[in-house]
Amino acid sequence: MAELFVYLSGILLTAGVYLVLQGALVRMLFGVILIGNAMNLAIMAAGRAAALAPPIVPPGAIAPETAVANPLPQALVLTALVISFGLTAFALALVARVHETWGTTHVDLTDEPETEDLSVSASEGGAA
Repeated sequence: MAELFVYLSGILLTAGVYLVLQGALVRMLFGVILIGNAMNLAIMAAGRAAALAPPIVPPGAIAPETAVANPLPQALVLTALVISFGLTAFALALVARVHETWGTTHVDLTDEPETEDLSVSASEGGAA
């Protein structure tokens, strides 16, 4: 099962890097999502997330009697999922703002937006 996680993690990482190298921001966002999921799978594979017993110590014992699953990778992945969801929502809002400002989400087609000159010179009463 761990080998499947490793292979799937490699495939997701490869697809994510390919998408990040594209010129469109939406594809880059999907690439970042895939890379995050690939890293989560790699953490689970490294943490031996096999079908082992839950890490519960029986009453009166000092340590579990059999091999147990490691809860630390599961906690790390759960935290990473919450953070990646927030990052995805923020990045999607940024992509929407870029599309609203420039009319495109392709990086090569964006140029300086037309803005008003908001600088105030010292002769107009602004602070020097």
